[in-house]
Amino acid sequence: MTDLPGPTEWGTSQGVGPWSGPLPDDPRYDEDLLRDGDTRNVVDAYRYLKREAIIADIDRRRHPLHVAIENFGNDANIGGVVRTANAFAVDTVHIVGRRRWNRRGAMVTDRYQRLLHHDTIADLLAFAADAGLEAIAVDNVPGSVRLEHTDLPRNCLLIFGQEGPGITDDARAGSVRTVSIAQFGSTRSMNAAVAAGIAMHTWIVQHGDLDAAW
Repeated sequence: MTDLPGPTEWGTSQGVGPWSGPLPDDPRYDEDLLRDGDTRNVVDAYRYLKREAIIADIDRRRHPLHVAIENFGNDANIGGVVRTANAFAVDTVHIVGRRRWNRRGAMVTDRYQRLLHHDTIADLLAFAADAGLEAIAVDNVPGSVRLEHTDLPRNCLLIFGQEGPGITDDARAGSVRTVSIAQFGSTRSMNAAVAAGIAMHTWIVQHGDLDAAW
C-alpha cells in the first residue's frame, strides 16, 4: 500500500489525531477515524483504514505458512502466538482443542489474523493434507532434528504443543519430522509462544521476501 498518504512516519507515536488537510477520496478509509483520530495498534501504512481494508491488504501478502497450537492451557500463550503470526503475515493460526480463550494477549491482532478451530489433531492433519501442507512438529524431544539445520518446506504447518506435556504422540506421528530449538541454559523448555516466534521467524528467513517487510 505504498500509494496511501499518511501524516506520520512509522514509530513516531502509538496513535494519530484527526486527519490534517483535505480528506482522501478513497473508500478504504474510515470516516470516523479520519474525524476522531486512530489509536489502533497498526503500522502507519494502515492508519485511518477500515478493518476490512487492512485485512484485504494483508490477505494479498500472506505467506503460505500455517501455525497450529495444540491444547494450549495458557491463554496468554495463545494470544502471543496469534500476535506474532499477525506480524509475520502467517496464513492461518489453527487452534486445536478448547474453542474459547481470553484474547487479551493477542493485543487486538486477532481481528486481522485468520483463525481456524479444530476439535482434534486428526482434524488438523486432515486439513493439512487437503491443503498440501507439510506438517512439522516443534518440540525438544529425543529423535528431533535441529531447527537451525532444517530446511523448512515452503507450504508448511508448524505444530506446537503446550508447555510441559509438549506435542502429543498423534501430532508427532502425523508430522513429516520433529524439530527442536537449540538451548544452552538450565530450563528444559522455553515459553511456548517464544518458541513459536523463533520457528516462524526461521521460516521467514528461509522463504519470506524481506524487501517487502515494513
